[in-house]
Amino acid sequence: MDARKLTAEFIGTFALVFIGAGAAAVGVGGVVGVGLAHGLILTAVVYAWGGLSGAHVNPAVTFGVWLRGKIETGLMIGYWLAQLFGGVVAGLLLAFVLPDQPNQLGATVLADGVTPVAGFVLEAVFTFFLATTVLRAAVRGQAGQLAGVAIGLTLAASILMGGPLTGASLNPARTLGPAVAAGQFADIWLYFAGPLAGGALAALVDWQLGE
Repeated sequence: MDARKLTAEFIGTFALVFIGAGAAAVGVGGVVGVGLAHGLILTAVVYAWGGLSGAHVNPAVTFGVWLRGKIETGLMIGYWLAQLFGGVVAGLLLAFVLPDQPNQLGATVLADGVTPVAGFVLEAVFTFFLATTVLRAAVRGQAGQLAGVAIGLTLAASILMGGPLTGASLNPARTLGPAVAAGQFADIWLYFAGPLAGGALAALVDWQLGE
C-alpha cells in the first residue's frame, strides 16, 4: 500500500473538513458561503492531490470507485481510514481554535421537519451527483483539465440546496470530524449510509452507461 496516497487522502480530507466545516461553524456568508468554501477547497484539493491519490477525500466516492474496479480492496480500506482520521483531526483542531463558536463546529444535522428517512434519501441523491461527476469527469477523463472544477461545482451546488435541509455532508468523513469534536451524533447513521448508497448507485449507473 502506497503511504503517499494515504497521506494525500488524509491531507485532502483534513483540508475539506477544516475549511468546509469551519466556514459553517463561523457562519460566513450563510449557505452560499458554506457552499463556496466546500466547493473551492475541494477544487483545490483535486488539482493538488488528484494526480497522486485521485483526491477522493470521501469514503463514499472511494466506495463508488472501488465498485467500478478502479482500486483494490486493501487500498479502499486504507483510503477510508485516512479520510476518517483526517476528518476527525480537522474537527478536533476546529474545536481547539473555535472554542466559543455556537454552531456545533459545523456538524451536519437535520433541519426541523426533515425526517431521518428523508435525510437519508437527500444525502444519497446529492452524493450520487458528486460521485457520478467524479467517475465521469475524472476517472473516465471526460472533463479533461476541468474535472476539478466540475467536481467542486457539484459539491457547492449540492450544498446550496441541501445545506438548509441536512447540512449536505455527502461525505462520512465530513460528518464524523465535527460530530466527534462537538459530541453531536444525532442521526449520524444516515450520514454514512446515505452517501455510501449514493456512491454505489453512481457506480451502477456508470457501469450501465459505459463510455
